[in-house]
Amino acid sequence: MKRTPISKDLSELVDIRDVNIDTSLPVEERIRSYIEQVKDPYCFRVGDVKVRVSFSDTDRTLTDNFCDMLARMQG
Repeated sequence: MKRTPISKDLSELVDIRDVNIDTSLPVEERIRSYIEQVKDPYCFRVGDVKVRVSFSDTDRTLTDNFCDMLARMQG
């Protein structure tokens, strides 16, 4: 997979630490809330670090990986 630099300025990216997930909501609503807050689920920041999310060519779906990520965010 070719890696390219993130072209957005740091100030344009949502800091994922500011994203709040209401774990009492059903998974579909949590996903919707996450996307509304982060704007671009594939490109965001953690503090001063730009992050680009990509997935390998596997049998796992985007939904599988995304649900796993939200579960880990429960803390």
